[in-house]
Formats: sequence, structure tokens, C-alpha cells
Amino acid sequence: MIQSLVRHIHYRVERFLALDNWGEILLLALSLAGLAVANSSLAPSYFHALHAPLGVGPATLSVEQWVNDLLMALFFLLVGLEIKREMVGGDLSSPSQIALPGIAALGGVLFPVLIYIALNWGHTDALAGWATPAATDIAFALAALSAFGRGLPRSAFLFLSSLAIFDDLAAILIIALFYSGGLSWPDLGLAALALAVLIGMNRLGVRRLAPYLVVGLALWVAVLRSGVHATMAGVLLALTIPLGSEEDEAAGRSPLHRLESALHPLVYFGVLPLFGFANAGVSFQGLDWSSLLDPVPLGIALGLFLGKQLGVFAFTLGAVRLGLAQLPAQVGWGTLYGIAMLCGIGFTMSLFIAGLAFPDAGLAGEAKLGVFSGSLISALGGGLWLAVTRGRK
Repeated sequence: MIQSLVRHIHYRVERFLALDNWGEILLLALSLAGLAVANSSLAPSYFHALHAPLGVGPATLSVEQWVNDLLMALFFLLVGLEIKREMVGGDLSSPSQIALPGIAALGGVLFPVLIYIALNWGHTDALAGWATPAATDIAFALAALSAFGRGLPRSAFLFLSSLAIFDDLAAILIIALFYSGGLSWPDLGLAALALAVLIGMNRLGVRRLAPYLVVGLALWVAVLRSGVHATMAGVLLALTIPLGSEEDEAAGRSPLHRLESALHPLVYFGVLPLFGFANAGVSFQGLDWSSLLDPVPLGIALGLFLGKQLGVFAFTLGAVRLGLAQLPAQVGWGTLYGIAMLCGIGFTMSLFIAGLAFPDAGLAGEAKLGVFSGSLISALGGGLWLAVTRGRK
């Protein structure tokens, strides 16, 4: 009996160690660590370290900016590479397949905004935060889907990745138009020039990765200085990396495959855990939880939880029923609704927009409360839904 128990324990340990989930475990662990530290006696040191300058001369950013603007650009680069590969010959290769996440993202932006405006109508200061629930945190949403969506087809992850990128593009456009102190047109011009060079290298058949990475770094600097969120440089660079011939694809020798393979462990075992630790540190000191029912936090929380899932699902359903798009391969409506709920994880992007919208500390604190509660409920609700409906159509 003892030997049987030992064998059973050994089998369970081997199964656990064999699971490809260490990236998600690290992200969750360091996110919880950041949250705990931010609400402990170590909070002053934590926030001081995040805002400490790091760099030399003009290449100086805070530690938090290096993580969010540079390291997360690598994450977006990896996601962009995967999406390009699927767009060329995979699950996103048809116009109807790539149209679906774009249409779903539109619904996921409109519904939360309408809910927030309805609950805050007549409050001029509060209406400034109308875009706060419109965002989706792609890193945490994908991590939640990885944690709760074991066994789901790859197309489900691609759909969420694509939707979140469209969502981020909308959020960046909103920030640029409504919350920006102004864009730097000369830097935007330099970014366009760098992108043109990258496209030119692709058309000329350049297959070495080094030139793409050098020009890609210049693109990142120009985008950062332009006032547009620098992570989008990663997506633009990904779209110019050559995929190669069918033989190269099969052998994994194409520039895209080589870069994707190199980035995967770096992103999932380094970038995302650091991102979680740096951004999950939301301090609740001084916040009154009873104010959750005030218009600002309630509008944000309901916008994220209800608005996101209803908007994404309704627009997806409409697009499929009208024949404008088709569902991802092997993904049923039950799974898609769970993914729509996970889109309500606004977290860092929503906190970023709230910080721009509310210079007043009081409203900013209420907005923070709404973002955290709405994101948490969306994560738990979406995870529970996926666990219950797994395998159903």
C-alpha cells in the first residue's frame, strides 16, 4: 500500500513537472507578490524602486517604463509573430477569420464605454474617465486563458491575442486623440521611415535577423518619442519579419520561426513575470471599499465585467449570423463566451487610462478600485465559465 502511494505521488509530481505552465505560475506568483508588497510596510521601497531612473543621458527611463515600454514590446513582438504565421497559412488565413477579432474588439470597446457614460451622465469630472473600461490587458487575459483553458484549441488563444491587439490599437488611438498632450509628428515620421525600411528589406528578400532587429530598435525609439505607446513597435516589427518558404517553415528555419523560438522562453519566463510584479502592485491603503457603488468605480467595474463580455459576444454573434465572419476552428459558443468574459481584465491598460483621465487623487483612487474589482471578477468569472463549459459547443 505504501509503495502504491509512493508511486501515485511520484506520478503526480512527474505530471506536474511535465506541464508547460511554469510561465503562468511565475506570472501569477510575482503578480501576487507585487500586490502583497504594495500593501505592506515595504510599499515605499517598492514604489521608489519602480520610479527610480535607469539609463544614461537621453536613454533614461524609470524602471517601470523600461518594463512596460521595452520589455512588453518583446511580448507584443512574439504575439505579432504568431499572428502573422497564422495569417499566412493558419487559422487566421481567411479574411473572415481575421475580421472576427476586429469586429469583436469593436463591441468590446463600445459597450463598456456606453455603460460607464450611462452611470456617470451629468458628472463632468467623472465623465473624463469614459475610456477606462474600454481596455483589455492582453498579458493577464492570455495568462488567465492559459491557466483556465487547458485543452482548448490553439485557435482560441489566437482569437484572444488578435482581439486584444485590435483592442489595444483602439485604446492607443483613444489615448492619442483624447488623453495625449500632443503627438510628435517628426518622431512619427521617423517611425514611418523605419517601418518603410523594414518593409523594403522584407521585399528585397533579406533573411538575416540582425538588420531587422537593429531597425526595429530604431522604430521602437521613434514610436516611444512620438507619444504613441511604444509596445506597438513590436507588432509592426513582427509583421515585417520574413516567414520563408514552405520547406523553411516545416524545418523551422525561417527568420520568423527562429525569432519566435528565441523569444518564447525569454518572454514567458522573464518579461511577463517582471511585468506582473511591476504592475500588479496596486495599493489599497486609504481606499474606502464602500465607495465601490459610487458612479465612477461602479461604471468601470460593470463596464469591464458586463460591457466587455456582452459587447464581444454580441458583435461576434452578429458577425457570424450575418455571414461576415466565421468562428475560430474547434471553438464553440460556450468557449467563446468565456473568452469574452476574460476580455474584461482591463488591469494595467485601464489603470494607465485612469491615471491620465483623473488628476484628482480622490477620483483616481475610486477608478483604481473599479479597475481592480472589475478585472478580478472578469478573471474569476471567465475562468469558472471555461472550467464548467469545457468541451461543450
